[in-house]
Amino acid sequence: MSNLWDLSHIRPNTDVVVPGDTIPAMFWNAVEKRGPKVWLRQKHLGIWRSQTWDQTAEAVREIAGGLMDLGFAHGETASILSNTVVEWVLSDLAVLSCGGVANGIYPTDAASQVEYLSADSRTTVLFVEDDEQLDKALEVRERLPLLRKIVVFDMEGLRDLDDPGVISLGALREQGRRYNREHPEALKARVAAVKPEDLAILVYTSGTTGKPKGAMHLHQGLTYTVRGYNLLISRDENDECMCFLPLCHIAERMGGEYFSLYTGAKLNFVENPETIPENVREIAPTVFTAVPRVWEKFYSGVMIGLKEAGAVQQATYAWAIGVGTRIADLVLAGQPVPGSLKFQFTLARWLALNNVRKLIGIHRSRFLVTGAAPISPELVKWYLALGVPMLEVWGMTETCGASTGVPADRIKPGSIGPAASFNEVRLDPATSEILVKGPNVFAGYLNLPEKTAETIDADGWLHTGDVGVVDEEGFFRITDRMKDIIITAGGKNITPSELENELKFSPYVTDAVVIGDKRPYLTVIIMIDQENVEKYAQDNDVPFSNYASLTRAPEVQALIQGVIDGVNKKFARVEQIKKFFLLDTQLTAEDEELTPTMKLKRKLVQTKYAAQIDAMYR
Repeated sequence: MSNLWDLSHIRPNTDVVVPGDTIPAMFWNAVEKRGPKVWLRQKHLGIWRSQTWDQTAEAVREIAGGLMDLGFAHGETASILSNTVVEWVLSDLAVLSCGGVANGIYPTDAASQVEYLSADSRTTVLFVEDDEQLDKALEVRERLPLLRKIVVFDMEGLRDLDDPGVISLGALREQGRRYNREHPEALKARVAAVKPEDLAILVYTSGTTGKPKGAMHLHQGLTYTVRGYNLLISRDENDECMCFLPLCHIAERMGGEYFSLYTGAKLNFVENPETIPENVREIAPTVFTAVPRVWEKFYSGVMIGLKEAGAVQQATYAWAIGVGTRIADLVLAGQPVPGSLKFQFTLARWLALNNVRKLIGIHRSRFLVTGAAPISPELVKWYLALGVPMLEVWGMTETCGASTGVPADRIKPGSIGPAASFNEVRLDPATSEILVKGPNVFAGYLNLPEKTAETIDADGWLHTGDVGVVDEEGFFRITDRMKDIIITAGGKNITPSELENELKFSPYVTDAVVIGDKRPYLTVIIMIDQENVEKYAQDNDVPFSNYASLTRAPEVQALIQGVIDGVNKKFARVEQIKKFFLLDTQLTAEDEELTPTMKLKRKLVQTKYAAQIDAMYR
């Protein structure tokens, strides 16, 4: 088990773990190196099933053979419309091994979005997870003349399907086995023909303003960056990781699939999004990467559970977390931890903190990684007090994921760390916008040269749209998105993310959007945490019949007002929130208001709820 004051177990790895200047070359070299060792694990019907590197290679070889038999050519695009499952990875690696371009489509996308993304990427083969996703594909197939075949992972409920344009993954693999027997050298030749400068993957931005843009990443950028990750947050074959974020998002594609491919860390797939808390405890990852919403949910679960505990348990936790916090303060200040405090922390872990870590599922974690959105500094410090360092990374689709990262031996809550060694990061002297330059920067937007020119300047600097500051040690801190900075009617510049992070630290608040641009004062739209607020209502005999009535209950309104009052005390009067309203619809990943990483879309929310916002200013 890791100790908070000893971070020697988190070191950068400068070795080339697996050679290869394309993703398929790297994958097949990894197979040769690791063969019978387990790489992928997925829970199916209550049983964890393991897949070795050799077994993975066999599946990839068969899918690739099937694709070649279908006439899938070098440079063609195949799209994958599925949740995060093992078959996603197998299909991705098969497409890349054929010299194709792999594109991911979110399983929550509507049929119209599937049509747009397939047409824009010139998709010829579409992999879909099940009958639900197949329905979307069939609805728009007639308007996709380039689409030759749809491949279905899970045929449950489709046994009687008779459609020449649709094939099961099992049937495609059988086709591939025949093709590979007849053409034993074909796949090897395809892999050898892939060049570092070839287009490898498309990652479409979420498209909160306008249509999604397809960010193009070349093989040389992917392999360069994945090696760079090992200099930032190294892993090895002994590590257990959890794969649960969408694989069509750059974070899981790079930080999950490709980074594990390179390092040999085991990749464990959750059953479904609802079973994540249970699966975390079963997997007990040694390295755990997640978005702030996940870390906030774990924290709020502990806080709610603590309220139900007895007085002795509450007192024990308070003492234990107090010891951890004192150590965290010393570690953050770069000061040594005295032996007496180390002894107290050992006792604190035994009495309370180990149970908290096991409840979350981080009892084996060497470190935690957070990214994709700002996180409260207090939350970083809380995990540190438990004895698990949390490292914040920052990047975007266009930088191939992480571009800065907090080093384990110099954690600064609220900072995104210095530039990663594999790229340059600086501030625009005129606007304080964060700029990035390096081989990890994407090759541009597909079919959109004008948008590419707007984003990457003549000197090769990527304009990220994030505004920040940098300290004397080179640590960056994001103050906000350029387009999100609020300038009140009184001329005060306010960064809403600071207020929003403080609000989300409450177990009763899942997300918040602060409003106030060109307005006389600040207001906020809040999405409550349904589970925790329902529990509060039940414990306090608050009547409610459904989610909407829960948000309107006077006691719940008072509860949230109390959260806002507590946050307001930390800010100057001009920065304080005067009014709020609660979203009365229970949102899921399928609702347009949420991004795939479960963040409220600021611009869309402000437009959709304009009437409610205006009412707060009347």
